[in-house]
Amino acid sequence: MSKISEFLTINNKRIEILQKGKNGSPIIILTGMGCSFDEWYYVVESLSKSNRVVMFHRPGLGESEIRNEVRSTQAVVNEINELMLLLGIFEPVLLVGHSYGGLCAQHFVKEHPKKVAGLVLVDSTSVEFKVLDELDTPVLNEGSTDEIWVEKCGFYSLMNQDKLREIINPILTNKQKQLPIDVQKRLINFQINPSLYKAMQSEISNWKQDAETIKNLGEFPNTPLIVIGRDREHNIRVGTEDGLPESELRLLEDKWQELIMNQVKLSRNSKLILAQEASHSIHLDRPDIIIESIRWLTNNSLFN
Repeated sequence: MSKISEFLTINNKRIEILQKGKNGSPIIILTGMGCSFDEWYYVVESLSKSNRVVMFHRPGLGESEIRNEVRSTQAVVNEINELMLLLGIFEPVLLVGHSYGGLCAQHFVKEHPKKVAGLVLVDSTSVEFKVLDELDTPVLNEGSTDEIWVEKCGFYSLMNQDKLREIINPILTNKQKQLPIDVQKRLINFQINPSLYKAMQSEISNWKQDAETIKNLGEFPNTPLIVIGRDREHNIRVGTEDGLPESELRLLEDKWQELIMNQVKLSRNSKLILAQEASHSIHLDRPDIIIESIRWLTNNSLFN
């Protein structure tokens, strides 16, 4: 990608964007919570050969400015609208959302159905995700409840980069290490930005209410939809290899897959794909599946 950052002013803030490709139907990709658009390198490189691909770092992520603001899915919906206007995108887009980005995508398509020609949810957070809190998974929950993460993110947001580097000791996953060196460096720096944790603190504080808001927006439009879910057995196997209890992992993965499969029911024009050998980071583990799914949607008669 050899990205040179571009910036737009959205809501009086400097927002970092990535644009690649000039032809074909526009594709907007929304990243997960605490995730950089640089992780989508291979997806963007491939799709940009035939389509205009746009991504942006939400306020606090990367080099995007954040102030004392509420970070919510509604805020993201407003930012997408402004982004499309500033970039001159007036035709319906193909919207892709991963994890928390998928929750934002569901909000956007409900508020602005005519602006979305097709939707791809990549292991997306469900509007019913609070049921995960009801699972009997004490080992998995240790140190990872919303309350603990809000406190931890607040703590990190007050530090400088050097202190964060010392405490977090940022490392890359094996798949991230396969990305170009300049991308790897940006991913390391991404993790030691105090603003990242300020954004995450607010997003986590609001996402359960966001889910309720999205549910209350009414019926989901009959938008062409592809739902991509992770490999349940693969994640259980990896988790047990890391010493986590298989019984708890199975409870979590069974419920997560149930929530993913329920998302297929959002639209009558839908398709489910379970990505073999993929973790939650499907865009890193199986970028080929995401690329093929998006191309299928762009070539499908329902999209055109």
